[in-house]
Amino acid sequence: MIRISTRGQYALLIMTELAEQPEDKFISLKLLSHRHNISVKYLEQILIQLSKSGLVMGVRGNNGGYKLIKPTEEYTAGEILRALEGEISLASYQDNNVVKNIGVTEFWKDFEKVINDYVDSVTLKQLVEKNKESNSWMYYI
Repeated sequence: MIRISTRGQYALLIMTELAEQPEDKFISLKLLSHRHNISVKYLEQILIQLSKSGLVMGVRGNNGGYKLIKPTEEYTAGEILRALEGEISLASYQDNNVVKNIGVTEFWKDFEKVINDYVDSVTLKQLVEKNKESNSWMYYI
């Protein structure tokens, strides 16, 4: 089974948050932590990994924080998830001695390809737009 950990889910969440900011604005770790109720330490681990993967830029200091490096349409959900999760694969069919049927093995390979093609087709810009659409229907009393 393909599972995306909370780290991967939070990475997508934080990347959409950064995408909604002006290009030249850094968002502090504390503000991101507060907005999403994620511990600073846990969030820092995620952002360090995103930074090491070349997806965000971090700056220390009073006006420091994190921001995206490139335009939102150049990021895909797949590359963001892989930065935290590694390859998105179905390890069970590769390691399972029960599945020796070539047709079944090919099915799992094709299934894995469909999932990877999908996450690679969704851009960060699309995620932000969907988020804006869904938030426009929220009513606060």
